[in-house]
Amino acid sequence: MTRLLGIDFGTTNSVVASLEPDGSVTTVSYPVGQAKLDVFRTVLCFWNEEKGGVSTRRHAAGPYAVDSYLEDPLDSRLIMSMKTYLAQRSFSRTNIFGKVFTLEQMVSLFLNGLLAETDRNAHVVAGRPVRFAGDSADDDFGEQRLRASFAEAGFAAIDVALEPEAAGYRFARTLDRPATVLVGDFGGGTSDFSLMRFDPRGAARVVPLGYAGIGIAGDTFDYRIIDRVVSPLLGKGDTYRIMGKDLPVPPDYFTGFARWHRLSLMRTPRTLRAIEEVAAASAHPHRLRTLIRLIEEELGYQLYQTVSAVKAELSRHETATLRFAHGDFAIEREIARHEFDGWIADDLRRMSATVDQALANAGLRSDEVDRVFLTGGTSFVPAVRALFEARFGTEAVSGGGEFVSVAEGLALIGRDRAERGVLAA
Repeated sequence: MTRLLGIDFGTTNSVVASLEPDGSVTTVSYPVGQAKLDVFRTVLCFWNEEKGGVSTRRHAAGPYAVDSYLEDPLDSRLIMSMKTYLAQRSFSRTNIFGKVFTLEQMVSLFLNGLLAETDRNAHVVAGRPVRFAGDSADDDFGEQRLRASFAEAGFAAIDVALEPEAAGYRFARTLDRPATVLVGDFGGGTSDFSLMRFDPRGAARVVPLGYAGIGIAGDTFDYRIIDRVVSPLLGKGDTYRIMGKDLPVPPDYFTGFARWHRLSLMRTPRTLRAIEEVAAASAHPHRLRTLIRLIEEELGYQLYQTVSAVKAELSRHETATLRFAHGDFAIEREIARHEFDGWIADDLRRMSATVDQALANAGLRSDEVDRVFLTGGTSFVPAVRALFEARFGTEAVSGGGEFVSVAEGLALIGRDRAERGVLAA
């Protein structure tokens, strides 16, 4: 039997699941240092390597791309959020170190890294969103480019299934009657809400009813912690004096924390000189000079990993301690869950409004939703779960396989399609 893979090509992270001969599903893991990761970061890094006077363009994907970028961010090119552009006709190609790459070629390079050990004769079931990202997204065009990217990577046999269908697939198989289900899929960069009709008895088992998405998810929540706990210790909110007038420290110095790699882009002599000039006239010069050291010594990614672990701890306990130390800079701050809930309150209100939009798009009221299935790391956040329980009832809300449910569901969809003889040849 040809190997069958479910591939969740995500905006921030990607996951691969393999259908085993006994019908079970396992998640493919990747060795990174001493760890094995089920989640593969959706990034590419390009750089030029000089050897013997000859410059050769190199690239890496996933966590290996992150490592390569951190070694030399100013002379590297980091490509992120490739999926966001699939359905945008306005983006077709870009020039990287003198070579023009189409979007399909870049995605295929990433897929080759994600699937380096995979026989190209394997059958792939790839996920796609109900609606691709972007105001002018062409969904058919987005799927066409997704298929073309897999073909560019050497995979001829491709099936495509809806990501929310896959996310709730294992859950839907437990249904004994038709049900209207809201699937909340929380990624690193976006949260997507899909209303679907699951019918375990019908030939058309899944019917999409309505969808809405928003660019708020796990990375945003991480940033709220950094903004409230870390940035004030680095000069945010301080003032500096120039020509006898007090001015606020430029807030742009801290927007780099919204995405870890943006902090690396600040490591230019011009930017660092500008921060030092402000620090010299600041009420607390040591704070901005600590920011300079964090930028120079490439600690943005390490800081984000620390903060993400604290966020996860707050999902299990009422308090968590953020500990981060480098040189003479040290943070040890206990954070209460109710504080964190307050910091993300506006984000939760916007999420709730997006659920309203999904319901409106489907022409449904909240009381017409039978079940709610939540997946993705952010679904662990108690305040997020409480939002759905308050609206739809505690008994209606469930979850599972928060990081791998889409990929596993895609593999199971492939299995069922093969049994019905409708898997693409």
